[in-house]
Amino acid sequence: MIPAIETTGLSVAYQKTPVLRDLSLTVKRGDFFVIIGPNGSGKTTLIKALAGLIPSAEKFVRIGGHPMTGYSKRKLARKIAYVAQSEGDDCPFTVRQVVLMGRSPYLGVLGMEGPTDFAIADQAMAFSGLSALSDRPVHRLSGGERQRAQIARAICQQPDLMLLDEPTAALDLFHQGRMMSLLAGLKAQTGTTLIMVSHDINLAAMYADQMLLLVKGQITAMGDVNTVVNPAVLSEAYGCPVHVEKSPCGPWPQVSLMQEDVAMADFRSFPKSGPSGGVPENNPHHRY
Repeated sequence: MIPAIETTGLSVAYQKTPVLRDLSLTVKRGDFFVIIGPNGSGKTTLIKALAGLIPSAEKFVRIGGHPMTGYSKRKLARKIAYVAQSEGDDCPFTVRQVVLMGRSPYLGVLGMEGPTDFAIADQAMAFSGLSALSDRPVHRLSGGERQRAQIARAICQQPDLMLLDEPTAALDLFHQGRMMSLLAGLKAQTGTTLIMVSHDINLAAMYADQMLLLVKGQITAMGDVNTVVNPAVLSEAYGCPVHVEKSPCGPWPQVSLMQEDVAMADFRSFPKSGPSGGVPENNPHHRY
């Protein structure tokens, strides 16, 4: 089967500083593929490269067996939808207007939506649980509702491949679960391939078909969930000891951070505050 997306020797540098180093990966059609890794490992750069947002990286990427460089921006937008980490809190548009933006790659020269576009937008909002909020300005939505509006916009785009950069970041447990259930339902009902960046290893392990662990711009581990969510692999990658066991909630691994012995500073050596409880009176930097 032709992969949904693949890279060979993908390398990206910013101002001559390497960020991604010789990455080769393949994502099968219909998979839920999750990218994890420590802060600063290049996860956002990787997903932007896969979305075609880094021109210098396009030559390393193939979409559905074809070079990304062979796609026009319009045709690429019909293949790939990208959901960024944050779209901002001051969006002046309504939910319906934002969702309809997903139809842009299909509109004519005048950019006017037709009955089919409106019907697809209504379906995307219904699927995302936003029908009752369709006329509400996005800036008046909660964080979870704003994220669902962006997912609905991506669904309205009708892509083969959806790329999401930390869609559950800053969401509470209820909205994290609702977001992941929404994405899993989208995959099951439409066959859309999903590639997601996540810092939540346990949440990712519940839903992922395949995972990739990125460290300092290089692939440290890639494969099924049990291959990547491995105590030795994760402890080395994150620089801290972790414990991995089978989750009591299902057939996936669960990661726990192990407590380390930390040498505490001797606070008795700290300077004591002056009579007023502030900086000592003889502190030369205390001018007021």
